[in-house]
Amino acid sequence: MLDKLNGIEERFEELERRLVDPALIANNREYAQLARERSQLEEVVAAIRAYRRMSEEIADHRALVDSDPELRELARAELPGLEKQLIALEAKLRELLMPHDPNDDRNVILEIRAGTGGEEASLFASDLFRMYTRYAERRGWKVEPLSLSTTGLGGFKEAVAQITGRGAYSRLKFEGGVHRVQRVPATEAAGRIHTSAVTVAVMPEADEVEVNINEEKDLRIDVMRASGPGGQSVNTTDSAVRITHLPTGMVIICRDEKSQHKNKARALKILRARLLDNARAEQEAKIAATRRSMVGTGDRSERIRTYNFPQSRVTDHRINLTLHQLDQVLDGALDPIIDSLATREQAEALGAA
Repeated sequence: MLDKLNGIEERFEELERRLVDPALIANNREYAQLARERSQLEEVVAAIRAYRRMSEEIADHRALVDSDPELRELARAELPGLEKQLIALEAKLRELLMPHDPNDDRNVILEIRAGTGGEEASLFASDLFRMYTRYAERRGWKVEPLSLSTTGLGGFKEAVAQITGRGAYSRLKFEGGVHRVQRVPATEAAGRIHTSAVTVAVMPEADEVEVNINEEKDLRIDVMRASGPGGQSVNTTDSAVRITHLPTGMVIICRDEKSQHKNKARALKILRARLLDNARAEQEAKIAATRRSMVGTGDRSERIRTYNFPQSRVTDHRINLTLHQLDQVLDGALDPIIDSLATREQAEALGAA
């Protein structure tokens, strides 16, 4: 383990030297990659250095016990506390050295789409958008809507947002999948319970330097007049942007901003995230079919969670966790569920290591 720790610290010091090299700073792609690697190693290196300092302090205290009669009792009294701190530091180091998702520190592109269930599914999509917004607020993250497609009753056919904050992907990555709701719709006169579904996709935000897009060859960009509510100018200016990524056939439409340039920038941000997510998914499938065993096959078409309103119950089917706290969960109290999923992921990472 010591050799591994020394190797990590040497790599960190090498990165710090390279990141101040003017020649590297001029290379945006390589600089961004190395800066991200340094950021990922920073906490580990801080723990390594704290562990080393504590080990040296314990060695000094043991030497005093053996050689200095005047300080012997004081050193002997302090040793148990120091040894306890060393054990805690060692446990933290082992946790930090576990295999982890390299995207964990990234921001998130969140996509919520109404599935089966008609208007009721759209209304629940709006509920989920609010749930994630409230969760982000609790953690001090910023939520920026990128594209919202609303319905007449206030639901969302589709909602796309950027969530910015430390560790956003490490927490929200567990939310990708089909979310099922069981409740009596407001439009149901007979009081019957309906089941509807909403699909959630969580993608790590991609940097421009990571996803190479040749705008001239890879993209077809169309501008058009926006439609729907939004004021007088919405139907009189060609501000909406539709981007087609020709190699994959992906189509992104952004119409929320009155500025064509802002809509284009938002559409490109979503496209980059989707392309990075596709590349990551392909890589994971090749490396290990069990990479996401906690979500079944990893296919987003699978049901991952059920929200049962009559019983005020939320059940996460991946870990068989049931909470009778529906109102709190929908108000953003997701940590009990996400913590359990993260613990499961850590256990599986340890088993695979």
